[in-house]
Amino acid sequence: MNTALLYRLLEADPAAGPAELLHRARVGHHLPHLVLSALVRDGVRMGEPARAELRRARDRAAHYTRLAADLARSTGVRAIRGLPLAGYYPAGLLRPLDTLDLVAPDEAALWQAVIRLVTDHPVEHIDVSLIGDGPHHTAVTVHWPAEDPLVDPWYRVHLTTAALPGDGSAVPVRPYLVADEQVECLIALAETRLHRPALPPGPVTLLDIAGLARQPFEPAETAAVLAAYRLAPEAAGLLDHAADHLPLGPLAAVRAELAPQLAPEHRRRTESATTTRRIPIRHGILLRRTVTRHAWDEARLFTPTPDTPLLLTPVADYLLTPSPTAATPTNRTAALRALHHWDTAC
Repeated sequence: MNTALLYRLLEADPAAGPAELLHRARVGHHLPHLVLSALVRDGVRMGEPARAELRRARDRAAHYTRLAADLARSTGVRAIRGLPLAGYYPAGLLRPLDTLDLVAPDEAALWQAVIRLVTDHPVEHIDVSLIGDGPHHTAVTVHWPAEDPLVDPWYRVHLTTAALPGDGSAVPVRPYLVADEQVECLIALAETRLHRPALPPGPVTLLDIAGLARQPFEPAETAAVLAAYRLAPEAAGLLDHAADHLPLGPLAAVRAELAPQLAPEHRRRTESATTTRRIPIRHGILLRRTVTRHAWDEARLFTPTPDTPLLLTPVADYLLTPSPTAATPTNRTAALRALHHWDTAC
């Protein structure tokens, strides 16, 4: 995992120099931070604007690390995906961290963590969605501005009660992720392929594999865990693509052990497609932020009329819709009127 690999993954000509590499990285919001950290490790000359951009990115990553540790102690949520993967990068190489992904053991822990975030940070947006229409899982994403909101990506923390959301049909929600950390990271990377199967893995995903390829894996056990999480095809495809760009190390043996798992999983998905109802996702359209309801352990569903299902949370109230753009002015007006009645009744 070095600058030469970055030139290959970003399809930049090494003869064009580091400025061209950084220019190519600008297509991704966080890729420049990775490239800048690699160039610093190589001793490449750069001016204060580039050093300041990298310094802010390192501060952001350090803040995510402290935040994850603090929330783990106080609420029981824990980091998955990006932050653990960053730990497998070589010293000094900064993995892009668009989002701090956290999984909560239950809804009460999720909302406790959200309350802490809203209390301690200048949160400007809180997105909420529910997975499932009976017993459901909750996902919340909070956003607040970076030090330079025009230049740097905003802070983004995603919390959920479902560690692996699946694809809504053939691959179900798997609430818990329990394995050795490097195996959990591989599972998380395979899960992302469920949602972008037609697109090749991006440079960061391939660098993640490069970092994991330096770790020990027990091939048969790892393949069995991936199969148990219903991700054997995605893991195999991801490793096949990565093998075209970098050595897989012990992951090559994992890929070999996955081969017998592929046909059974494809067969299971084909059978499931005819018998399994697609899991609905309901999106919250913000109606209002509220005074923090510290005593609430859970959000409350309130349906004054069939057209105005409301979700009242410890930090804000929402109109639930099947898509983020499905709310109409009429529905919003009716929802706000229902909230007014709820306020007066309470």
